[in-house]
Amino acid sequence: MLGIQSSIGHRMSSIPYRTSSIEPAKMEDTRSLDSAANTGVQLPERRNELFATAYPVLCPSMVWPRRKHPELPFPFNHPSARYFYFARNALYALARHWNLAGKEVLFPSYFHGVELEALLAAGVHVRFYPVRQGMRVNLDEVVSLIRDRTRVIYLIHYLGFPGPVRELSELCRHRNLLLIEDCALALLSRHEERLLGSWGDAAIYCLYKSLPVPNGGALVLRRGGLSAFRQHAPPPWRNSFSSAARSLDSYLSNHRKNWQRKLLKMMRNAAKKTGRSVDANSAQAGTNHFNPLHAEVGMSRLSHWVLASQNFSAIVEKRRKNFSYMLERLRGLAPPVFEGLPQGVCPLSYPLLVKDKPAVVEKFLARGVEAVNMWFPNHPAGPKDPFPETYELRRTVLELPCHQDLALADLDRVIAAAREIL
Repeated sequence: MLGIQSSIGHRMSSIPYRTSSIEPAKMEDTRSLDSAANTGVQLPERRNELFATAYPVLCPSMVWPRRKHPELPFPFNHPSARYFYFARNALYALARHWNLAGKEVLFPSYFHGVELEALLAAGVHVRFYPVRQGMRVNLDEVVSLIRDRTRVIYLIHYLGFPGPVRELSELCRHRNLLLIEDCALALLSRHEERLLGSWGDAAIYCLYKSLPVPNGGALVLRRGGLSAFRQHAPPPWRNSFSSAARSLDSYLSNHRKNWQRKLLKMMRNAAKKTGRSVDANSAQAGTNHFNPLHAEVGMSRLSHWVLASQNFSAIVEKRRKNFSYMLERLRGLAPPVFEGLPQGVCPLSYPLLVKDKPAVVEKFLARGVEAVNMWFPNHPAGPKDPFPETYELRRTVLELPCHQDLALADLDRVIAAAREIL
């Protein structure tokens, strides 16, 4: 296995990680159902017990035969778009393609962890720049850290809200640096009428955070050698079927489609008999670490199929409407991370600031709401001395779902739960 080494060292703590391996012990830093590990709460055995899941789920109409959507938006319509099972795999491939081993990347202090692991596995040296309250990046602070060995600036667009991408793209052109836009949380968002991911030299996307696909990451390369990237083979059908079946079951349960659920259960049981179970080394969406064994697995055929069924303009409109509805009703209850919704933003979730976040997550889960304990605690390969404002973000930012599956009645239930809890 490849080791994780950071040029600035990393902090050891009582967090159960193994820093000598790309596959650490189970990390308590996540954006999925595994977030319950942060709280000690046992999630419902069936995902369908959650009426408000963190991510959108699959509905039957997305998998039946039908005509494809006539036009896919950026990044899907870009000629350089390449698809991977995970976005982290796309980043790893990009770092190797750009020969970044031994080079320095300026990297934000507020991050998930899998993206950092992918870069470190590729031999990159990371130097952190601060992320302030409100998930703000100060351009001058980034500029002050540039030195001769710096090759790349890495910018994360948090929860759909753009960072200073225009200024950084101009800076990178002027200083002959490369800019990577991390749009894992910002699919379909715009800044100054341009879609995020179209400003930098490369961009990565995590599709299953915004769309009801069982897996999928995308890479758009705007500079340097498209021919080097081949489309990797998709995973075995069992990987996608297992994830899609769970997602469909959640939808059918929430819509009281009992006979369809029984049919789905029969199909799942039949699938188990026709092939061996997915083994422990197979790639599964929702895992928290980069695994080089999965680096060359492509996006599944089912994800491509579901992708073509999406009404992207409706998704943006619904997410914006839901976010605004929640902001109006919750801003007096708990401080919002973002005071407004800028034009063009497609919000991934509704983030707010809370105290005793693990306990709050547990209370939301008990009420059927998959609140997300965003990026707490700090990754062991992160800054040796965490930036105070970044640490405060990790300690207090909680995400509530506001995605396209949720009707106003669902949002009212989420808001009612928030009023009980907060």
